[in-house]
Amino acid sequence: EANSRRLLQHVRPHCRHEGRGCRRDQGCRCDAIVYQVPEILPDEVLAKMHAPPKADDPVLAHDKLEQVLVDGCDGVIFGLPTRFGRLPGQMASFWDSTGSLWQKGKLVGKPVAAFTSTASMQGGQETTIQSMLPNFVHHGMVFVPIGYTKGDVQFDLTEIHGGSPWGAGCFAGTDGSRKPSDKELALAKHQGTYFSDFVKRLS
Repeated sequence: EANSRRLLQHVRPHCRHEGRGCRRDQGCRCDAIVYQVPEILPDEVLAKMHAPPKADDPVLAHDKLEQVLVDGCDGVIFGLPTRFGRLPGQMASFWDSTGSLWQKGKLVGKPVAAFTSTASMQGGQETTIQSMLPNFVHHGMVFVPIGYTKGDVQFDLTEIHGGSPWGAGCFAGTDGSRKPSDKELALAKHQGTYFSDFVKRLS
C-alpha cells in the first residue's frame, strides 16, 4: 500500500515539476508528456492492499512502445518508487517487454534519466536509480545524472531532503504520509531543466 501511495502522492508531483523544468527551457521547445507503465497486479490484490485509484495518465502499453519511446520523444525521464531499494515489479515487467526495441537497437543513443521516492533516508535514493542502469545500458541509452549541479539544494543540510547525484528524489515516510518538500520539488524541476538542456545540445 505504501508503495502505491508513493507512486501517486510523490512520484506524480515530481513528474509535474520535472515537466515544468523542461518547459522552462524555451530554446528546447520541450513538451513533457506523462505515461504510466502497465499494472501487473490483479484488481483483487490491489483492493486487498488498499491501493489508491490509478492516475488517469495514459498507459504505455506494449503496442505503443515504438510510437512513444522511439518516434515520439527525444529523451525519457523515468520516475519510480522503490521496492526494497530497487525498481518495483511493474517497472521490471515494463523493461522485460522492450525486447523487440532492444533487438532492433531502437533506443541506442536515446538520453534517459530517473528520479525516485523512498520511505526513508536509507531506503534506496541511489540504489533504486542504479537498478535501472542495466536496462539503460543494454539498450545503449545515454544516462544523464544530475551530479551536484543544484548545490543550493543538494549541499543544504538545514533540513532533511531526498535526491542524489543520480537523480531527484523525495522521502515519503513508511506510511506514505510525508509530502515532497519545496527543496525536493525544486531539485525535480532542476532535473527537468538540466535534462532538456542536455537533449537540446545533442539535437
